[in-house]
Amino acid sequence: MTATRSISTNGPFSLEELALFGFGYRSETSFDGVMRLAFGVDDDLETAAGVEVRQRGDHLDLVIHGGADPDAVARQVARILSCDHDGDDFAALGRRDPVIGALQAVAPGLRPPLFHSPYDALIWSVVSARRPRSQGIRLRDRLGAEHGASFELAGRRVTAMPPPSRLGQVERVDGLPADRIPRLRAVADAAARGDLDVGRLVALGPGAAQADLQRLPGIGPFYSSLVVIRACGLADVLPIGEARSRATVHELYRIEAPMTDDAYTAFAERWRPWRTWATVLIRAASPRLAAGAVPATAG
Repeated sequence: MTATRSISTNGPFSLEELALFGFGYRSETSFDGVMRLAFGVDDDLETAAGVEVRQRGDHLDLVIHGGADPDAVARQVARILSCDHDGDDFAALGRRDPVIGALQAVAPGLRPPLFHSPYDALIWSVVSARRPRSQGIRLRDRLGAEHGASFELAGRRVTAMPPPSRLGQVERVDGLPADRIPRLRAVADAAARGDLDVGRLVALGPGAAQADLQRLPGIGPFYSSLVVIRACGLADVLPIGEARSRATVHELYRIEAPMTDDAYTAFAERWRPWRTWATVLIRAASPRLAAGAVPATAG
């Protein structure tokens, strides 16, 4: 069963940039014009959808596989690809801030790609913790292949994570330490209670949502921040604890003395209401800048 939908990109956007971003478990090195997604649907994680995404100018055309509500799937894809915000306003930030403008020029249309859902992000957090990313990807793929729904999407097999009812019954995953299984079950239980609903976490606010997630075993400040910032679709949360982006901010804005958390928070006011998007762009696109590409007056 398939259905089609079209969503607006709402401003400058490049599907290729997001498809090749290499975020979390995504590790594509080439792009054939299609981004393939498979996930449990927000309002019913027991139901999975597979989606083929193609860009057509300022729209994304979706071919939706499975029995989920196509409109709900389209809304979720819009969040996953950060098309649920005003990208033209983010482009305007680049005209006010020369660093952001330079980065937008070398990475046109780049926005933060997100985890499919907080549920998906938490599963990744459990399987990937304290191991190389490549091993985490293999473990996640194995979990999906053994227990999740799979879809044939534009000639490739793509697998969704197991629904909560199935994840809660998993007894072992080859290569995954035994102590991670209770953590996966705790994620499944939280999802079944509705604790991982995007609307609920957004309503709590970033700080309270992170504290709430840290009640789950094995989820500390780093992973709770990852879930809130990179799965809920919040465009204006500053990742205070993300050391790499902070170091790059110092470099690009030519700030010599280390900033305290308070000083960094004050500095980042220039990016409101796009602090999430700005810091993702800074970290992801800065390697593309040629030496001296940012004006010396940027800071």
